[in-house]
Amino acid sequence: MTLASDPDPVRDFCIAGTASVINSLQCKNSSAVTVEDFVFSGIKLPGNFSETGLASKSVNVNVFPGLNTLGMSFVRADFETGGVNVPHFHPRATEVAFVLEGKIYSGFVDTDNKIFAKVLEKGEVMVFPRGVVHFQMNVGDTPATILGSFNSQNPGLQRIPNAVFGSGIKEELLEKAFGLNSKEIAKLRGKFSPHELN
Repeated sequence: MTLASDPDPVRDFCIAGTASVINSLQCKNSSAVTVEDFVFSGIKLPGNFSETGLASKSVNVNVFPGLNTLGMSFVRADFETGGVNVPHFHPRATEVAFVLEGKIYSGFVDTDNKIFAKVLEKGEVMVFPRGVVHFQMNVGDTPATILGSFNSQNPGLQRIPNAVFGSGIKEELLEKAFGLNSKEIAKLRGKFSPHELN
């Protein structure tokens, strides 16, 4: 049996410097580290909303160097009324989502295609196991906010619509897989092509 996860740190902290070292960042000199290296203020307000009604702000080592080597990251997701976080998955992390405000229809689909979903309200938490397709939709009458925590500093993100219709998979395969004609596939490709990714 083989298990994989972020490696355990070998020091108290390693504030990311600027030089890249094989999939990680070199540590800042510890004498130059300050309390500001352990504080991030970039999620006080929502981000820019997409056409699906979702605004998400990732908090990872790229924007918060204090997370380097700690094996965790974070996201703030804001939903307009009716807004959705399309089906997606994180190949390298389990996610715990906390509903800060609103009512969110939230769930995941396991590898047997069994759905686990319900409406979560303010103060409730749901876990999405690593690698499973999951989704959220604001079903309340007001905007909603979720705070998500990941057990990886680089959880990865694969949005299903973008992966299928925005990646260049052969049209013939998509026609057969989804029972769509070339005009329908062209429309979906136009919507989910890489220039539309957020």
